[in-house]
Amino acid sequence: MPRSFLSFPTLRQRLTSALFAAPLLAFAPAHAFDWDQLTHLAQVRASEPWRESGDKLPEPLASITYDQLRDIRFRPERATWRDLKLPFEAQYFHLGLYQTQPVRIHELMPDGSVRHLPYRTEDFHFGANRFDTTAWGDLGHAGFRLHYPLNNVAYKDELVVFLGASYFRALGAQQQYGLSARGLAVDTAGGNGEEFPRFSEFWMQRPAPDAKVLTVFALLESPRVTGAYRFDIRPGFNTTLGVRARLFARDGAAPIKTLGVAPLTSMFLSGENQPMASDFRPEVHDSDGLMLATGEGEWLWRPLQRPATPQVSSFTTTDPRGFGLMQRDRRFSSYEDVEARYERRPSAWITPRGAWGAGRVELVQLPTPDETHDNIVAYWVPAQPLMAGQPLEFAYDIAWQGDEQQRPPSSWVTQSRRGHGYTRLSAQEQAAQPQYVLDFAGPAIDALPPNADVRAVVSANANGRVIQAIAYPNPATRSWRVSLRVTRIDPTQPVELRAFLQHQQHTVSETWTHLLLPE
Repeated sequence: MPRSFLSFPTLRQRLTSALFAAPLLAFAPAHAFDWDQLTHLAQVRASEPWRESGDKLPEPLASITYDQLRDIRFRPERATWRDLKLPFEAQYFHLGLYQTQPVRIHELMPDGSVRHLPYRTEDFHFGANRFDTTAWGDLGHAGFRLHYPLNNVAYKDELVVFLGASYFRALGAQQQYGLSARGLAVDTAGGNGEEFPRFSEFWMQRPAPDAKVLTVFALLESPRVTGAYRFDIRPGFNTTLGVRARLFARDGAAPIKTLGVAPLTSMFLSGENQPMASDFRPEVHDSDGLMLATGEGEWLWRPLQRPATPQVSSFTTTDPRGFGLMQRDRRFSSYEDVEARYERRPSAWITPRGAWGAGRVELVQLPTPDETHDNIVAYWVPAQPLMAGQPLEFAYDIAWQGDEQQRPPSSWVTQSRRGHGYTRLSAQEQAAQPQYVLDFAGPAIDALPPNADVRAVVSANANGRVIQAIAYPNPATRSWRVSLRVTRIDPTQPVELRAFLQHQQHTVSETWTHLLLPE
C-alpha cells in the first residue's frame, strides 16, 4: 500500500516520539526580511537554552485517530495565491496524530515585508468529524505543500511538501512521491540516539506572475543545533531544489557525534539481490542503490539491502562531486504493483555547490518488517565538527529525477543479482560460496570493439576471498556481464566486495561495491 502523507515522514516509531519542539516566533522585522536576518535569528536561538514548546493541541486533536485525520482536508479554493492567479499555490496540513508540533508560516511580500499566514478553521473541511473549534484560535499548521502546473497547464500538481521535523520531498513531471529529504540528520548513527531537528518557521516568497522559481526560507531548531535555510524551488521534468544552509551549535549543548548534511531517507524491502519468496511482486523499494561520485573521480554504486541488524557503511572522500539514493530500475515489470507504482518513484541526486572539504558519505541500512517503514538513510558527514561559535555553511542542489537521471560517464550497473543457477555445488557449498551476477551498460561499453578484451577486476576485504571473477558479453541486452563467487573466512563477519570492468588498462565502468552480510 502506498504511504499516506498523514504518516509522513516515515521512520515512524522513532520520529513520532522525537519531534522536538521549539519556541515559535512570528518574525516581524523592522525592515525587509532577508537571509542575513534569518541567519541572525538562528544564531540568537543557538545562544539560548533549549526550551520545550508550551503549545498543546486541543483535546479532540490530541486524541484523533488516523481515519479522523484523513477526513480533515484543506479546501483548495482557499489556497494561498489562488485568487491572484499566480503560477504557484500553497495549501496546508492540519495538526493531529503524528504531527503535534505546530509550525508558523509567513508570506514575504514583494516589498520585503512579512505577512503571517494564520491557521483558520474555515480553510479546512472536517468531513464526518464534529469538533467545537470556536476556542482553537491560531493553532499553526503541521506543514504545507506547494502546487504548480507540472504535467499540464490546466492543473496545478503537487510539487513539494514540507511536513514533519525537517522532512520534505518533491516531484518532477510524471513522478510519484517516494523517498524524502531532510534539512539535517543528527546522530542517526554513532551517537546516543537520534535527534530530529525540525523546521519551526517558514517564510514563502510571493512569486511573480511569470515566476519559474519559488523561494522558501526556514528556521531549523533542536536541542543541539539551529540553522537558517533557503530553498530555491525550480519545477520541471526533473524538479531541482537549490539549498543553502548555515548551521549553529547550541551553546552549552553536548557535541554532535554525527552531523548528517543533505540527508536522504528511503525504503528498501526487496530487490534483485534480495527477493522475497512470499511476495508476488519481484521488487519493493523506493530506491535501489546509493550512487557516489567521489572527489577523486571514482563513481561508486552500492545496491541497497534490508539487513537483519543495523548496518552503517562509510565512503571517505574530499570535495564530493555528488551522491544520491537512486531508483534506477524504471520498468513496471520489475515491481508489478499497480497501486504503488514504484517505477515512478524519483531518484534524488545531491550536487554540492562549492568545496565541501574532507568527510564521508554515510549509508545507514535498518531492518524493516514491511514497506511502510523507511529504513535507508544517506548523508554527508563533514570532517570539520560543528562547534559553538563556529557556524558551518553548505550549499547544494537536490534534483528529483525520473527516467532521465544522473549516470556515470562511462558505464553503470543495470542489475545486481545474487544466487546460483544450475550447479553441482551442494546447498552447504552454495551458502559458503555466494555468487553474484552483474550487468554493466553505457557509452563506454557501446564503444568497445568486437571481441574486446574486457576484464573483471574484483576484490574483497580481509574477510573474503574471490574464487571466481569472469566477464563476458551479454548479447541479449548488448551489455557486459560479470559473474563472481566469494568465500567468507569468518562467516560471522561481513565481506566488502568491489568490482569494475577494465579494457586495456582503462576503467570502463563504475565500481560496484557490496556488503556481504553475515549469515
